[in-house]
Amino acid sequence: MGEYDVRLAPDSQEDGAEEHLRSLLSWLREDESLDQTVHGSLSGPAPRSAEEMGTGLDLVALTVGSVLSTGSLVFSVLQWQAARRRAPALILRRGSVEVHLPAGRAADAGELRRIVSVLGEDDRQSQGPGGDDGTA
Repeated sequence: MGEYDVRLAPDSQEDGAEEHLRSLLSWLREDESLDQTVHGSLSGPAPRSAEEMGTGLDLVALTVGSVLSTGSLVFSVLQWQAARRRAPALILRRGSVEVHLPAGRAADAGELRRIVSVLGEDDRQSQGPGGDDGTA
């Protein structure tokens, strides 16, 4: 199982950040191609004080059930960006690996494969020299 965070890129931080993230999470929940293999929630770095406005939610935390679902997740996130009139740039992070998804840039099949491959780097780094992580 893989765990991912999706954040707005720093240059995309704006008043509507929470709205964008809620929209993305709703999009992912409604995507039939993900077939209940992706579970997500909104969260933030820390609770805000009573004087501050808003909830402080700044990321979507996702759990993906398989490598196949990773490809579907990335594809769905890219579709969400393409469907929005003013989509924000996003950062998709898994472990120590981050992939920047700029706003307004169409991704082809090769780009999708590259993103999924890069996100899989975290798995390869945690495995031993023979590629065996000790699980059966």
